[in-house]
Parts: sequence; C-alpha cells; structure tokens
Amino acid sequence: MALVSLSRVLRPNVRPQAAAGTALLAAVHFGALALIYATEYTFFGVALSLLAWGFLNFVWLLLVRRPGLAAAISLVVLVAVVALSRFKFDILWITASFLDILIIDADTVAFLLAIFPQVRHGLLAVAVLAVPLAVLIWRLDPFRVRAGRASFGGTACFAGLVALATAVPEQPWEPFQGVNHVSNFARSGVASLSELMRHGWMDAARALAGPPLPAATACQPARKPPHIIALLDESSFDVTAAPGIVVPPGYDRHFRSFDGAKRGLVVEATGGPTWYSEYNLLTGLSARSFGRLMFHVTRIAAGHVERGLPLALRRCGYTSVSLYPTYGDFLSARRFQVGVGIDRFIDQTGMGAPDDMQPDRFYLDHAARVIARERAAPLFVFAYVTANHFPWTTVYRPELTPDWRAPGNGVEIDEYIRRQTLSARDYADFRARLAREFPDDSFLVVRFGDHQPTISAKMLDPALEPAAIARRIKANDPRYFTTYYAIDAINFTPASMASARDGLEAAYLPLVILEAAGIALDPSFVEQKKILQRCGGVFYACDGGAEARRFNRLLMDAGLIKGF
Repeated sequence: MALVSLSRVLRPNVRPQAAAGTALLAAVHFGALALIYATEYTFFGVALSLLAWGFLNFVWLLLVRRPGLAAAISLVVLVAVVALSRFKFDILWITASFLDILIIDADTVAFLLAIFPQVRHGLLAVAVLAVPLAVLIWRLDPFRVRAGRASFGGTACFAGLVALATAVPEQPWEPFQGVNHVSNFARSGVASLSELMRHGWMDAARALAGPPLPAATACQPARKPPHIIALLDESSFDVTAAPGIVVPPGYDRHFRSFDGAKRGLVVEATGGPTWYSEYNLLTGLSARSFGRLMFHVTRIAAGHVERGLPLALRRCGYTSVSLYPTYGDFLSARRFQVGVGIDRFIDQTGMGAPDDMQPDRFYLDHAARVIARERAAPLFVFAYVTANHFPWTTVYRPELTPDWRAPGNGVEIDEYIRRQTLSARDYADFRARLAREFPDDSFLVVRFGDHQPTISAKMLDPALEPAAIARRIKANDPRYFTTYYAIDAINFTPASMASARDGLEAAYLPLVILEAAGIALDPSFVEQKKILQRCGGVFYACDGGAEARRFNRLLMDAGLIKGF
C-alpha cells in the first residue's frame, strides 16, 4: 500500500533514465541532510533547518513540478545561505540574516567584490554550469508532483517553521557564534517579516495633533565659528569602571574634558556595531527605532534620513569631511553619510591605508592635512581611530610602545590598556600639533567611544555566566552600554555646556556639539533639546519610547525622513 501511495504522489514517468533520476534525487536530499548535520549544533536547529528545507522544496515544486529539479535548486539555496553566512561571519563576526537578502544594495555587492574579487569567478562558474545541469536534471527526473500536494506540504512546513521560530526566539548572542547558519537565517526571516508588519521600517507615531516643525533657515554667525573635530574612538571605555583593574598612572586623563569632568555616553551597541554610534552622531537619532532591523541602520537610512549634524552645520557655512577607515561601500556608509550632509567622504582607499586598522596617528595626520588645506571656511571633520579594535590576544605594533610594562590584568586586558595608552599619546600629540600649526584657528574636539569592547563583560562582571550577562545586555543594562565622551577646546572657550550631562544617550551628542560650538539650533534640534530636558538625558527609552516615536513622526512630517 505504501508503494502504491508513493506512486500516486510522485506519478513516475517510466523511462530508461528513471533509475539515474531516482538516484540523483536521493543524492541531493542526502547532501542537504549532510550539510544540515555539519552546520547545525542543536536539535532545535536541525528541526528548524529541516522545516526550511521542506518549505524550499515545496515552493520550487509549485513552479517546476519535478522533485529532482526542485531539490537541486533548494540545495543551491541552502549551500548559498551557509557559504554567505560563513563569509559574513569571517568579516563581521556575525552570521547572515534574512535582511541581508531583503536589503540587497549595489554598495554591499561592490564591497564584497572589492574585498574578495575571486567571488566574481565563482559567480561566473555557477552561471555557466547552472543551465546545462538544470536541463540534465529536468530530463532525468522521472517524477511529477501535483500543485495541490505541493501547496499543502509547503503550508505545513511554513506553519511549523513559524511556530518553532516564534516559540524559541533568537537570542542576541546567537548570531555571533558562527554556527547554526540555516536555522538562524530562517528564524531571522520570521522575526524580520513580523517586525515589518508590526512597525514598518522605522518606529514612529501614527499622527500628531500639534504644529509641524518650522523649516530650517540659513544662519550667519557673527564671527567665524570653531573648526569641529569628532573622533570616534573604536571600542574604548574607561576600564576603571570595572572592579580590580590595574591601570598605569594618569590613565584616566584621556577620558576627561577641558573642564576636568569625566562624562559617560550611553551608546546602543556593546562589543560590536560601530555604525550605531556613527548613525547617532551624524543624525542625532536612535538606531533602536529600527527595532530588529537596526543592524542594517546605515543601509536602510541611506537616501531616506536627511537630518543631522552635518546638515545643521552646512546651513551655518561649514564644510564636512569624513575620514572613513574601511571601504566606503561597507554597509552603504558613503551613501548614508553623503545623504546626511558629508561633503567629502574619504575612505581607506582615498587615505592610502593598506588595511582598516592603522595606529591612531595615521588618521589624525590625515585630519591635520585636511585642516591645513581647507581651513579658510569652518570645517567639521569626522574621523575614526581604530587601534583599539579587536582582537587583543596578539600585540599590535609592539614597536610603538617600547617602554610598556603590563599592569598584570591578564593578556587581553593588558593589551587593550596598552592600545588605549598608545591612543592617548597619539591624541595628545595631535592636540599639541593643532595648537602649534594653527595658532589663529579655534577648535572644538569631541572624542567618544562607539561601544565597549567584547571583553568588557569579563571585566565588569567576572563571576557571571555568559547566559546571565546576555540577559542583562538584552535588558539594556547601561553598565554594558556606557562608554565616554570628552570635550576639548583649543584657542576657544565652549559657548555652552548645558546639555553635556553625565550618562547622556548618544543621540544627543550632536546637540551638545552644536551648543558647545555656539551654533544656533535649527527647529529640529530645538525640539530635541526639549526632549533632553524632559527626559534627563535619556532618548529612545524615555516614556517607553513615546518621545522617540513622536520625534520620528515630526521629522517625517517635515520631510527630513522620507520613504518610511
């Protein structure tokens, strides 16, 4: 009876090639099972992957009716997901998600092909081989599946996949483990589509009863305002916040402002995405407004968000320059930054950097050269300093600190502190250079940590298990999200430090810079200052997110955020 039922489902078309077609079908399914077994490390992951495999097969069966060809195409998709996920993990230390497919843009493709030109050859080979192989499988396949049965099977697999992914949602640390590529991808698809259906691309209030934001007008400062330099200090925070850490004498001077105060900056990432803080600084907005889509914030915002610090400075005569340490196509950085007002975007290639991890002196020297060339008009220079980037298991450029003596905190922590010491020395030299070479110019310099390093958890809570730390991070415990910001002034006295609070959320950093430089606030920053005062330095989380949603809607209604 089982054989009769199987024959009715598959409806064999008996031909001399039937045996070969059957063997090929079995081989493809066996290959998929082997791939799932090799890359999934939990029973749950295997179950989810099998449901995804079944769903893929049934979807293709609806189109081609032949199980051999449907399985072959599904296997290609499965292999591509695993290969691309591993590829992404090698670069970003995070596995692929459904949004990588949903948000395919020319910049990302160009970035991948620039980093790995051999990918072109692989894609060409696949294109050349795919058509004849598909024709061969089509001709050998002896079976046919009715559309109704394929629909039923696909619906059942999809329902099971959604039920499992919803019952066991992906935890924040899982994409950073480099395993379970298919199941993580499937779960991210369920979560992303659910997020889009509930909130859209960006969380915003539906409608506002009050008046709209007035249009910004040009401002004309009474005298030339200071050049503004913003330095994103990669993975840097004051380690004296952790118990029992031994630091060299004078270590904390690097984290103090011109007035001697140390100020904490609450950022939106820990041990990972630098671009969240990049987005905060340049737009004055929260990446968390994008929900589960926030990892792709610069790609989503490119061409859609037209509000922020560079544009506010442009209306007052500033020219904005960004010194970006990697390729400009990475996460659509160039398109994003130009869209929010950066006039000149200079990436790793433009600076002549052999890679994206140079001593801080390299980027600070480029900043000084930009100032020397273009200081006739007020400048905003946004530069990244990257010496503190992971890993800290190896000594980075030991010849730069010949007199270094490790404090004795352990290999990784001591190496991290050594690099911070190197950064502090390079910054002190840069500050002295500005004063020496440009005595008639005034400067406002704002330095800030983009996120804590991946090793900060073992510093802050050495006794906690990883799962307990992950729960605290998921709950946005500020201890894991607090870095620093410091304000320096050369030949200049900051006009106002009223908004420069301790424990300030990073979305307010542009407001602090504008006020310190003495730049008149445009209507959107006037409104954001009211939020700061109402919420005491909290932005996204204030009033359960209501303030951020309302502000996003104000900007949308004013045409400063488009297409969401």
